[in-house]
Order: sequence, then structure tokens, then C-alpha cells
Amino acid sequence: MSDQIKHECGVAFIRLLKPLEYYQEKYGTPFYGLNKLRLLMQKQRNRGQDGAGMATVSLDSAPGKRYISRKRSNAPKYLEDLFYKVFERFEGLSPDQLQDVQWLKENRPYMGEVLLGHLRYGTHGDNTIETCHPFLRQNNWITRNLILAGNFNLTNVDELFEELLQLGQYPKEKSDTVTVLEKIGHFLDDEVQRLHTWYKPDGYSNEEINDLIFKNLDIARLLRRASRKFDGGYVMVGMIGHGDAFVMRDPAGIRPAFYYADDEVVVAASERPAIQTTFNVHVDAVKEVAPGHALIVKCDGRVMEQAFIEPQERKACSFERIYFSRGTDRNIYLERKRLGEQLAEDVLQAVDYDFKNTVFSFVPNTAEIAFLGLIKGIENLLNERKEAEIMHLLSKNKEIKLKKIEKILSQRARVEKIVVKDAKQRTFIADTSSRDELVSHVYDITYGIVKNEKDTLVLLDDSIVRGTTLRDSIIKITSRLRPKKIVIVSSAPQIRFPDCYGIDMSKMKEFVAFRALVALLEENNKEYLLEEAYHRCKAQEHLPAEEIKNEVAALYDEFTYDQVSAKIAEIITPPGIKPEIQIIYQTIEGLQKACPNNNGDWYFSGNYPTPGGNRVVNRAFINYMEKLDVRAY
Repeated sequence: MSDQIKHECGVAFIRLLKPLEYYQEKYGTPFYGLNKLRLLMQKQRNRGQDGAGMATVSLDSAPGKRYISRKRSNAPKYLEDLFYKVFERFEGLSPDQLQDVQWLKENRPYMGEVLLGHLRYGTHGDNTIETCHPFLRQNNWITRNLILAGNFNLTNVDELFEELLQLGQYPKEKSDTVTVLEKIGHFLDDEVQRLHTWYKPDGYSNEEINDLIFKNLDIARLLRRASRKFDGGYVMVGMIGHGDAFVMRDPAGIRPAFYYADDEVVVAASERPAIQTTFNVHVDAVKEVAPGHALIVKCDGRVMEQAFIEPQERKACSFERIYFSRGTDRNIYLERKRLGEQLAEDVLQAVDYDFKNTVFSFVPNTAEIAFLGLIKGIENLLNERKEAEIMHLLSKNKEIKLKKIEKILSQRARVEKIVVKDAKQRTFIADTSSRDELVSHVYDITYGIVKNEKDTLVLLDDSIVRGTTLRDSIIKITSRLRPKKIVIVSSAPQIRFPDCYGIDMSKMKEFVAFRALVALLEENNKEYLLEEAYHRCKAQEHLPAEEIKNEVAALYDEFTYDQVSAKIAEIITPPGIKPEIQIIYQTIEGLQKACPNNNGDWYFSGNYPTPGGNRVVNRAFINYMEKLDVRAY
């Protein structure tokens, strides 16, 4: 994606099912769990650049001993800093102490059997240490301590916050993370108290009741009660002080979650390849947490996957497949290739099948896999063309000169590395023109490959949000190569609508597709439709979320997909450049064909998987019309 946006976070969870001595004996280190957690987080570092955190719960700790440890970092090298500070606590110990698991567990932090890691990519708010997960809700009762981390955004935080107030709580801040923590924490308290009240009349001591709560705390029931009004996309991982743990996924499966379990470990993460690499397991052994289900690991080691809310139609995020998740996942790799391959016919039509005078390339590096697919599709079509040419020659003349055949077979797509990501520029100069000049040189180009005024340059991008990087940098610098034409190809459809489930795209004015829509309405004297849509949005502001309609979607129906694409091409064309600029977008149908199991396409279609999505898109449109530069949720 040439336009950088902030997006989903990453979670990592490990439950060691054997005593720590087992791992020391088998793997030669008492730090097996910590080492695996570090690697699991390292393999998901693409999911967070603002900070990281980890926490552990030590099972069967004696009263008065630390059983919860947590560390967070928002340093520039956050992962390195995080684990440096963790392992710093073991410096200066003797070799005997480092091998004495029981001593380590009693005298040093982070020696837990239950481990949770989080990588933060904040979509809004401050990047402070306090905003880094995991969050901790402390209590002197071991069963009421809650540690929570997640990859989520909720659309109805205000409503959930009001519920907390009605329950008598007094939250310290109003954010989705704190609200969720307190919401789950409230029902954790309630479930613990319910069990205590249930067992007390039977004559059990409080210590004995604790053991019964450990065994019988119903995590699925707890999550069902807590999440009843959650509206959004979420994967939340929680650990309770006595050792119960859960990984819960939203009912539409918007956010990703995978897990693996054997007789030694249970591990969960946001990305499947991270688990495969960290634990050296086959892809078939890694399962997906089902939508509306929770992976639950009890303190005694029992593992179960249980429904906690009614699953809905699957609407897993398609952006995960296009861009955010690492392409080392086999399915994602193949899907990205298909996204590119499906565009081959449109691209060849745009260049009039002129292979001799067309150069194919991609930008940025994340588009490489889709580009491989595009070239595969082009080569397939080229082979069909070669076959037709040869058959035509044979039909005219039974004796064909070898040179003619060789000429046909020698046709190739000209694939080159044209745009290169250069070192990031730090702009110390304050004036706008100087700063913009430096920013425009984030990318560099390969000179001498494109023939002046003769070649068409085709550049594949995996998705286009704002179009500013294309306009201010990529098109400007590639036009210096003096191509006849530049064709920008997006392996994703036009991004028309805001997100509210974890990606930092909530302002209508930032979408180049929406700006193109507004320009087309103005050019066709249809600006009044904007006002009409605005009034419809305002009329629905205070309706229940279930009754709200997306009032922006109908505006796009006024124009064809190609008309919007053509207007986007005008918008991203810098003034004064000579080459013609054309833009080709993936269609929504093409996206659904390439990624059939991740069909959450609300960014492109406006079909939101939860009622709160329609409220957010209308609010974003109201903000645009009222010239408010604020988030829509």
C-alpha cells in the first residue's frame, strides 16, 4: 500500500501444559515459554509499530508470592527493549540459580506457565506506555485479577460506558480497551461471587471454595454475559489470576485468530505462519478460532473451544488478505496472486497488447505477490496469443520458416524493478514546500529502462486509500522516465467507505474515491444529492443502530465504476506532467472470487457486518459535510 495507514494489532498467547521443569529437561532452558513468546511476537511485528507488552501468570504460587508479572514498552525498538527489560531481571544469577526452576519461580518475575503478548498499532490516541496492552485489573482475590489484550475496535463504546455507570462503576478513562476490561471484569466478579454464594452454605471453607471456583468458573458463560452488546470486530485474549485463559473472537469473524494445541502447549496468535514457524508445525495442525467462539484453557490444563455468542454470517476482513497479514501464509499468498492474475486482461487492453513497448513493475514491496500473479496472468494470455499466431501461420502455409516461429515465441512481458523504496527522509525544515519536496523522494527510480515517449509503464499497487503518495511522489518521479503513459493498477477495489473495526480509516475526505465522487457530483450539477444524503443521515442520528441505513452508498450509484476510476486518475495526476495517467481497479466481484473465505468487504461495498458500521459511515459523512476533522467513532 503506497499510502501508509495504521491498522490492526497482534496478539500472542502461550499456555505451557507441563511443569516448567519439563521444558528445562527437554529443551535445555527454563525460559522456553519466554523464548517462544518472543519469537511469536517477532514473527508478527508487521502488526504493531507503536509498542508492545507481555504478561505472565504463574500457576500454584503460594500466597504472598508474585503470580502476575507485566512489562510494556513504547521505545523505538519496542520488542528489543521489552525483552531486554524482562531478561534483565535474571542478570547476575549464578548458573545453579538459572537452572533451579523452583527458585526462579519463587524469586523472579515472568516465570509463568501462562503467557500473553501484544503488539500495538494504535489507530488513534496517544502513543504512551499506558496505551500499550496488556491491561491489568487487579484485585486481592486471585480469581478476580484480569489481564487483557486484544486486536479490536468497538463502535458503541459510549453505550457500553453508560452501562458501566449504571452498574455503579466509575471508570478511570473512556476508551474501548478500558471499557472492555471493566465490562469483562464486572462479570468476572459476578461469576466468582455467584460460585462463592453457591458453595458457602455447604460448609466449605473460603480456601476450599477458591479451589472449587478454580475448577468450575464457567468462562463461556462469563464471556457471553460480558459481550452481549459488543458491536465491532475483536479478538481478545484474557488471563485470570488463578490461571484460566481465553481467546475470544467476534461473531462475524472480522478479526483473525489461529491456534495450535498438543500435549505440551496451547498457542494462539493473529497470524497462522507465526505459529507454524515458532513451533515448527504443519499448516494443517493450526486451526482457526471459529467466529463467536472462545478458545478456553482452564487452570488444570483442560482445553476447549466453546461458543459464547451466536455466530453470524462470516465477514472476515478482506484487507487482511490484500495487505495486512504476512504473505507467508499459503492461502494468503495464493489469494494475493489471484488478485493480480485477475487483472491481466484489463491491463493488456489498456496497453493494446503492446508487449514490445510496455514495462511492468510494482510499488511498494507489499504488492510483489499480487504482481507475480499479474505477470502469470499476462503470460497465460500471451501464450494464448502466441498459439493463435502460430496456428494462423500454419493455416496459411504448411512450410514455415523457423525464424518466424522464433520471433513469435520470443515475445515476453518486460518485467523490471522501476520504483525503489529509498531511506525514510526526516524533515527538519519547517516550511511546507521544502518538507513536501523531501517527502516526495521517499521513493527512487531506475533510470534508462523506459524508452522515452515510447513505452507505457504499468505499476501495480496492492491498494490505494488517499492517493497522495501516488500523486506527490510515485507519479512525479516515474514521469521523469518520460513514458508515453502510466497505468496504475490496484489489486484492491476502490476504497469508498470508512472502517470502524481496527483500521485507521474513518474520515470520508481522506478517500480518493470519495473525493472523486464529490467531484463527479459537482461536475454533473448533482451537489444537491450530498445535501439530501446529509439530512437523511442527521435524521437517523438518534435511532437504534439496528434501524440505521448506510445513506452514503446510494451516492455512488449515480456513476459507473469506470467513471469513478477515471476521475481518480485525474485527481492523482500532478499538474504539469506529460504522460497520460490511467487507473485500473480490482472489482468487488474479483475480490470475492480471489478471497472467498474473507468476504468482509465493507471498505469497498459499504455492507457493514454489524449495525454499528452504518452509524459510523453516516457519522463520517456528517463530519465531512460539517467540516469536522474528527474520527467517526
